Amino acid sequence: MKYRTIGTDPATRREVSALALGAMLFGSVTDEKTSFAILDHFVEAGGTFIDTSDNYAYWVDGGLGGQSERLLGKWRRSRGIGDEIVIATKLGAEPLAPGTGFVDNPEGLSAKAVHAAVERSRERLGVEKIDLLYAHIEDRTVPLGETVEAFGELVQQGTVGLLGASNHAIWRIERARALARAAGLPGYEVLQYQHSHLRPRYDIPTPLFEDGSLGHAGPELLSYLRAEQDLTLVAYSPLLAGAYTRRDKPLPADYDHPGTPSRLAVLHEITAETGATTNQVVLAWQLSSPFPIIPLAGASSLSQLKENLAAVDLELTEEQRGRLDGAY
Repeated sequence: MKYRTIGTDPATRREVSALALGAMLFGSVTDEKTSFAILDHFVEAGGTFIDTSDNYAYWVDGGLGGQSERLLGKWRRSRGIGDEIVIATKLGAEPLAPGTGFVDNPEGLSAKAVHAAVERSRERLGVEKIDLLYAHIEDRTVPLGETVEAFGELVQQGTVGLLGASNHAIWRIERARALARAAGLPGYEVLQYQHSHLRPRYDIPTPLFEDGSLGHAGPELLSYLRAEQDLTLVAYSPLLAGAYTRRDKPLPADYDHPGTPSRLAVLHEITAETGATTNQVVLAWQLSSPFPIIPLAGASSLSQLKENLAAVDLELTEEQRGRLDGAY
C-alpha cells in the first residue's frame, strides 16, 4: 500500500492509504458478513481510509439512512479498531422524514443541524472524534458563515479532526475557506467530487442544480486543485459503477458525447499494453495525478476489492499518462 497525507495542520493532518474504500452500501445492499470480510481484507492490505455518510443508504428501505455508519461502528468494536483507521463521514443530506430525500427534505447545514448530525454519527460509529467530516451538499438557505463557524467549532472542541466539502460550487468552497481564514477557524481541506477518466457533460441540469451538475470534478475544480495544492481531491465513483467493464452497466446519459469514444479507445489501448484491467488503469491514472487525488472505490465482493488494491502498484509510463490525459 502507498500512503498520502491529508490536511496541513500538524495537529489534525492524517496519513491515509492512497486508495479509499467506499462503504456506502455496507449494512444494506451488502450484508454484514460480506461487508466485514471486505473491511478486514482492506485493512490487512494496508488500507486505512474508509468513507461513508450519515444518509447511506436511505433509498434502500425508504428510511433515514445510517446503516453504513452503524455497520462500521459494529465492525470497529468487534475488531478493536482504534484511531489507526481514518473514517470519513458526511452530513447535510440525511432526510428529515422517512419516504423523503436529500433533494426535497434534507437535514441541511444550519449550526443546529450540523451539531445534531455529528452527535448521531459519533454514536453510530462509536467514536469520540470523527476523523474527517464533509458538508455533503450545499444548503443555500443558511448563511455560509453559519456553517463555517459550526464546522470550525467542532474541530476546536476536538469532536472532529479534518473538514471537507462535497458537491459544492467552487466559488462556495473558496468563499467558505476565506471566511474560515478571516475568523481564525479551520476550513475545508479535503474535497470529494465524482471524477473518472471519462468526462461527462457538465451543463446538464440536475434536481439540485439547474445550471448543471456540481458533483463532477470539472475544469474549474481541477484548475483550483492545481493552484491550491494543500487541498486533496477524494474522487468518488472513479469506476462509474462498473460501466467500464460490465455490459449490463451502460454509461450514464451525460457521458454520451463525441469525446467519450476517443478516451475509451486510448484507455483500452493502455489496458492491453499493461496487461492490467481497465479499472486498474483508471485508478492508476488517478493515483499518478500531478495534484493529490485519492480514488474512492466501493466493493461488493473480495474479488472487486483485490482488483482495486492491485491498481496501487500499477505504474504508468509518462508516455501512457500523456496519452490518457490528451485524448479528446
